[in-house]
Amino acid sequence: MLSGIRRFFGFESVEDEEEPHPFTLRQAPLPPTAFRVGEKLSIKGEISGEGDLELAGRFEGVINVQGTVAIGDRAEVDADITASMIIVGGKVRGNLSAAGRVEILPQGVLTGNLKGGSFTAADGASVKGEIHVERGAKARLETGSSP
Repeated sequence: MLSGIRRFFGFESVEDEEEPHPFTLRQAPLPPTAFRVGEKLSIKGEISGEGDLELAGRFEGVINVQGTVAIGDRAEVDADITASMIIVGGKVRGNLSAAGRVEILPQGVLTGNLKGGSFTAADGASVKGEIHVERGAKARLETGSSP
């Protein structure tokens, strides 16, 4: 189960795994240019801009990026997150808003509300909050208008 996440973040190659897990990620690994907060780092504040973000450590604050936000399986995040796409593999406390897909991986835990264009949760994932999946959410998020 965790090997899929490790492969996703580049910590394990496909050859290291004997048998593929039935839950496979649809998203390719983040590009090497993605900003990464390592497992032993803790950051408080605001992250905004264009680009992809990978959180493997601890983050508290606000995230607003035009790109993909990937939360690693050991990450702990206390933040409201707005992004093009959000993948949750660790623990997130806060509200998520995505122009596209929000994906909760098998070990992912979300405590907060979720709004996006599509939503998937793997077996074992935990979501405590409201879920709003709306067509056209991408256009509303990009223009900043409310529903």
